[in-house]
Amino acid sequence: MTDFTMKKDADGVAIITWDVPNKSMNVLSENGIRELDGLVDDALADEAVKGIVITSGKPDFAAGMDLNVLGSMKETGGAEAIFGLVMQLHGVLRKIERAGMDPKTLKGGKPIAAALPGTALGIGLELPLSTHRIFAADNPKAKIGLPEIMVGIFPGAGGTTRLVRKLGAMGAAPLLLEGKLNDPKKAKAAGVIDEVVEDPVAAARDWVLNAKDADIVKPWDAKGYKMPGGEPYTASGFMTFVGANAMVHGKTLGVYPAAKALLSAVYEGAMVPFDQALKIEARWFTNVLMNPSSGAMIRSLFINKEALEKGANRPDVPDEKVQKVGILGAGMMGAGIAYVSAMAGIQVVLIDARQEAADKGKAHSADLLDKAISRKKATEEKKAEVLGRINATTDYAALADCDLIVEAVFEDPAVKAEVTKKAEAAIPATAIFATNTSTLPISELAKASSRPEQFIGIHFFSPVDKMMLVEIIKGKQTGPRAVAKALDFVRQIRKTPIVVNDARFFYANRSIIPYINEGIRMVAEGVSPTLIENAARMMGMPLGPLQLVDETSIDLGVKIAKATRAAMGDAYPDGAVDEVIFRMADKGRLGRKANAGFYEYDAAGKRGGFWSDLGTEWPQSDTQPELTEVQHRLMFAQSLEAVRALEEGVLEDIREGDVGAILGWGFAPWSGGPFSWLDMLGAARAVEIADHLTEAYGDRFKTPALLRDMAAKGETFYGRFGGKKKAA
Repeated sequence: MTDFTMKKDADGVAIITWDVPNKSMNVLSENGIRELDGLVDDALADEAVKGIVITSGKPDFAAGMDLNVLGSMKETGGAEAIFGLVMQLHGVLRKIERAGMDPKTLKGGKPIAAALPGTALGIGLELPLSTHRIFAADNPKAKIGLPEIMVGIFPGAGGTTRLVRKLGAMGAAPLLLEGKLNDPKKAKAAGVIDEVVEDPVAAARDWVLNAKDADIVKPWDAKGYKMPGGEPYTASGFMTFVGANAMVHGKTLGVYPAAKALLSAVYEGAMVPFDQALKIEARWFTNVLMNPSSGAMIRSLFINKEALEKGANRPDVPDEKVQKVGILGAGMMGAGIAYVSAMAGIQVVLIDARQEAADKGKAHSADLLDKAISRKKATEEKKAEVLGRINATTDYAALADCDLIVEAVFEDPAVKAEVTKKAEAAIPATAIFATNTSTLPISELAKASSRPEQFIGIHFFSPVDKMMLVEIIKGKQTGPRAVAKALDFVRQIRKTPIVVNDARFFYANRSIIPYINEGIRMVAEGVSPTLIENAARMMGMPLGPLQLVDETSIDLGVKIAKATRAAMGDAYPDGAVDEVIFRMADKGRLGRKANAGFYEYDAAGKRGGFWSDLGTEWPQSDTQPELTEVQHRLMFAQSLEAVRALEEGVLEDIREGDVGAILGWGFAPWSGGPFSWLDMLGAARAVEIADHLTEAYGDRFKTPALLRDMAAKGETFYGRFGGKKKAA
């Protein structure tokens, strides 16, 4: 079986079709590169061929490079093998670009066009950029762009060099540095592609039959070419690169190596001839791939995330696709779950105690759809279709044919028990019952159910429509069919699931609460709030702990603290934290929702500086700790808790631990997650730091026995557990 095939028609057009067997999307492999190279050679050497069209045999063009190939090549051949493969690919694409033309006269080449039926990402756009004209189908669902930066690398198959020379550094920046994706019409408006047509193959075919020599010479190969916006050594170009450097550092704070490498490749490449620029791009791409950060990001945000979304840990039971979901509680969580379910084509029964509340929950979907319509991402027809799937009611009898129930009422065991019993009286005996909770033990809540084997926890993160992670929690009696149902549901609504076992705070909250608490402890100790927040951001955390507690609300922290203290008694460890948040709550400083927290907010809710009295309530010490010390406290507070979750069997798969940490609370994405970060640090060094923190700050930093054992044996988490085995 081959990835690329070619047919030559009677008019002299060679159609090269990319269609990787047994895959829903085309991805480029080493074998594919060789096949494409051979077919291009064949077509260029055949005097009967007047031009070439490269297209796809699938509804989309391509999803990118097979990152598994790059990963294995890194392990076996290192930098030399990666650089060799990239330069081989550059050679093929440059051959397409030059198309057999005379290098001096730039005449005699054969026109080559790309015909994109749908989405074209990564190499799926870099290949078309090497052709002479890009035709895309008028498909509003298609996405065109270079999203590599999102998984810790940058476009390394000529996409960086070609796009900058085509659009200029400023014009290319959103696509390269932000991974911005466009539909075909927006891609054309941005200058990325050339034509949006009904039938791209027919249009491309007509074009290659009529193209002239001048039509196939790229601007950068023509005499007198000047880069849009100016080269780096011109006045305008210099200012562009100064600004770009400041912007990149401002956004990444130096912890994302791919962004800096990309900018270096652009800057250096812009000052040399095109072919030399490709070699510079390849060197920087290789440099990034050899960086542990990129490997960890690719593993967590691409390979492992995709595996989990495809059901890597799904029990071996028949399909449990959800047909109709009943949602109990139409507050913000229930309303959000109703929206994502209806958007996925699932029939929804949205129940609340009052019809007014149920209607308000349904109106949340209408509001979100109205915003999408205003941004031209939805239509009135789509809105009517989605809202038509939601039945907002107070009548539990409407649950009679639901195959999944998601309870999303108050975090009160008595209230949850009441609605569980009412729902089970109405639903089919085969229905699965899921409770949406962030803290309450599932096994305890399941006691209200007459069928605990069909009872499971599903923890959504707020806001539901934006947060990608869903935590599925198995109670002590939860059966495999309930797990499969929950996984199938999460996949239907296009979220990423992780499956954990029942324990206080499950996985995500047990790991993020110590991060918030450590920041609050430092405030009480007299550490500068500015140092605390910046230390977190400089480690790649999207929000510092003080901003995060403002966002999640301080009174929620008070509620959790009181419940945890009641459950743990004398073993409760966070009295120092309570002293701060209880005082904040007493002063009405409940966070963003009250326009008053650790930060000040204006009348519109826009965050300003720190609360002016923060230094009065908790005076800052004259001597401040080192930046690294603060960073270690914040990072180890989370990471050690993740290790304990694995050690205790709450986590069964470190892939879920890493993916869940990044998607659930934004754990330093550059690191690949807490287990990947500890692997980068090395178990021995991690133990050394944890021991120091324990001696300086207390037993909350006590080194888990698992980590100490790994240090003694010179092991890594991914080496020991292979990305799928739990702790012994």
